Amino acid sequence: MELLNQQMSFAGVQRQYKHQSSCLDCDMVFSVYLPPQAQHDVVPVVFWLSGLTCTDENFVTKAGAQRIAAELGLAIVCPDTSPRGEQVPDDPSAAYDFGLGAGFYLNATQAPFDKHYKMYDYVVHELPRLLVELPLDLSRASIMGHSMGGHGALTIAIKNPDQYRSVSAFSPICAPSQCPWGHKALAGYLGVDQKAWEEYDATALLLERGCRLPIKIDQGEADNFLVEQLKPELFLAAAKVELVDVEYGLHPGYDHSYFFIASFIEEHLRFHHRYLG
Repeated sequence: MELLNQQMSFAGVQRQYKHQSSCLDCDMVFSVYLPPQAQHDVVPVVFWLSGLTCTDENFVTKAGAQRIAAELGLAIVCPDTSPRGEQVPDDPSAAYDFGLGAGFYLNATQAPFDKHYKMYDYVVHELPRLLVELPLDLSRASIMGHSMGGHGALTIAIKNPDQYRSVSAFSPICAPSQCPWGHKALAGYLGVDQKAWEEYDATALLLERGCRLPIKIDQGEADNFLVEQLKPELFLAAAKVELVDVEYGLHPGYDHSYFFIASFIEEHLRFHHRYLG
């Protein structure tokens, strides 16, 4: 790994690394916050997955998470949202909701995207292998995300319950098989067989597998994507069927932005800390 940037923050350090990804077949950049406790011991880690159009830097600069992460002794790892580079195919019309910046945390099977778009493997397998170089206790890991990243966090956690201790999401895309963002992404990356889509649909996965991990979801009631794209009611209905407890908050006046995330990030980190101690 090549260290690109490093800044001190709340007695810890915010770093950005670059490396060659084997599963994505391109250079990748990720960020990690190491709390001050990491100077003398390994620390638990929370993975953050960002949403459409984001990079590894959005959460780092906008969420205000470093202060509480330093207090709790939590590292936060922020991967990019898609493969990058001139050789990586993009949406033919350069739309924001497919291609670069919109990897959807899945393994694509359709050409030309199947060569590079393996964000599921990257987050679940390759990135943790790199992180063994840092003072992190990967046996104590949780995962969270926003919007497309909330979709990623939920699906990855449901499919890998032994790898994480808890999962949370802000404004997640809860049922991509049933919304426009999901239809475009899942068809483009996985093809027209909608049975294959269920492997990356949190609601469908919950109905199939249940979930024994603690789950927390917060949603802004003034989110302009709530009705058409996010559909948390479908996930909550599936959780009720499967007798899965979900700590759910619907917050009047809040939208889809990082102002919402910054307002409740402390609650999410404290939620994860309860299970990472």
